Amino acid sequence: MKKLFLIATAAVGMMTAQAQQALEAPTFGSNWSVGVEVGGITPLYDGSSFIGDMRGAFGAHVQKQISPVFGLGVEGIFGINTSSWANMQHSKTAIDNHYVGAYGTVNFMNLFGGYQCAPRLFEIEAQAGAGWGRYYNVKNYHNFFATKAGLNFNFNVSPNVTLSVKPAVIWDMSDAGVSQSSAAYNKETASFSIMAGFTYKFGEGFKCVDTQNQAEIDALNAQINALRADLAACNAATAAAAATAADLANQLEACKNRKPEVVKEVNNNLQSVRYIFYKIGSSVITADQMPNVEMVASYMKNHPNSKVVIKGYASQDGNLDFNIKLAAARAESVKNALIKKYGVKADRITAEGEGIGHMFTENDWNRVSICTLD
Repeated sequence: MKKLFLIATAAVGMMTAQAQQALEAPTFGSNWSVGVEVGGITPLYDGSSFIGDMRGAFGAHVQKQISPVFGLGVEGIFGINTSSWANMQHSKTAIDNHYVGAYGTVNFMNLFGGYQCAPRLFEIEAQAGAGWGRYYNVKNYHNFFATKAGLNFNFNVSPNVTLSVKPAVIWDMSDAGVSQSSAAYNKETASFSIMAGFTYKFGEGFKCVDTQNQAEIDALNAQINALRADLAACNAATAAAAATAADLANQLEACKNRKPEVVKEVNNNLQSVRYIFYKIGSSVITADQMPNVEMVASYMKNHPNSKVVIKGYASQDGNLDFNIKLAAARAESVKNALIKKYGVKADRITAEGEGIGHMFTENDWNRVSICTLD
């Protein structure tokens, strides 16, 4: 336990020192690698022959490098049926045994020497994992829970290609054939493998980031100053808009307090004046008002040199701007009727909108067009 504590303390210390280096944040799809291995595997129990009982093996792995120090992966190792281990039958398959499991790695060079922003030419990794093992050359086969530990001696021949030598020990934890506990690591249930591998790494790996790029800092400061200037300009524009709004509010209040101007139509000759009244919000001449239009047209036909001035009005109901437009539309409606229905020439007609009318005490009567004949 004391040794484990010292190793853990050293690892934490080296990780803290390494954390001072700024690395670009990796994504899930970065720092993946795949590899294949070939070599041999031999039993370690008493009475076995290290060389005589060794058989060929091949394997493959997929790995994700979590950091320059730690990696995770899955692997498989398969023993080729070229011989039979002592006291075991030959299997009827091309494969005598296999191990499939998950593992983790620790890069000692990056752990204790720090990551140098590029892979070293030579690196040493510790690898440990657990998985499923199986022997094919025994009756009814033999499946077992297995653990594996070893070292990887890596030669990085390029940023994306690594050649490795991988010695390791695999333990059968099922205590088959021995009296020890299933958790015991005993050479009687162990096998030794030695593999040579080829690994291809996808992408560019981990990237170092300069934590103090002065040019970038200066550019950011310039952006900050520009944003401050924009903010000051926005504040000034806001103040100007507030002043304009206050001025418009004062003008509106003055308009509300102004005494309305009364428009009076004075004409002593009632025979020369005709009135056309409208429904609220409308400039359409209704059927009951058409006789008044016809009277104006009849007079103008009997007096070829006569002219008419049409003034349209609106009542006080509704929006002021709308009523101003409505008053003009009412005058135009009479003009259009005289021209299109009765054939009066346009140069004899003057049509004007006069806005809100106040000539009648009844507000509804102020929705009117007044035609004055000359």
